[in-house]
Amino acid sequence: MPDLVLRDATPADIDALSLLETHAFDGDRLSRRSFRRLAGAPGAALRVARNKGRLAGYTLILFRTGSRLARLYSIAVDPEARGVGLGARLLMDAEMTATKRGSQGLRLEVRADNAPAIALYRRRGYEPDGARDNYYGDGATALRFLKRLGGGDGPRTGKR
Repeated sequence: MPDLVLRDATPADIDALSLLETHAFDGDRLSRRSFRRLAGAPGAALRVARNKGRLAGYTLILFRTGSRLARLYSIAVDPEARGVGLGARLLMDAEMTATKRGSQGLRLEVRADNAPAIALYRRRGYEPDGARDNYYGDGATALRFLKRLGGGDGPRTGKR
């Protein structure tokens, strides 16, 4: 994706984010209102990937004051943009964003039946960190993963 641009989301991205959310997920979707609230919020980093002027994916990272762990709350790739490494690029960007904010680790949950995402996380060095039964609205189990990052020189944003 030679024309790929990764940047912070702006209010102008909200409609495209909401549309992507409906294309990427069958349920447990973020609302337009949530995207509006999180874009530019101090405790969040909502990052978008645009390719040829079109929204191709996003990540949402949450930070908690006093904590050394950041949480990758959501990562989504437009179905038409899958299979070209965009998920890995978004994940690397999320890791860099968390590190810049002083996080020493990035934690996430993923559906236990999402084999492609689990494989991506393992390739990127994420390690299993537990499971949560009935985590999703349809009762699916979530697997938790954690990756230690090189952050820690900045403010405390993750806690263990």
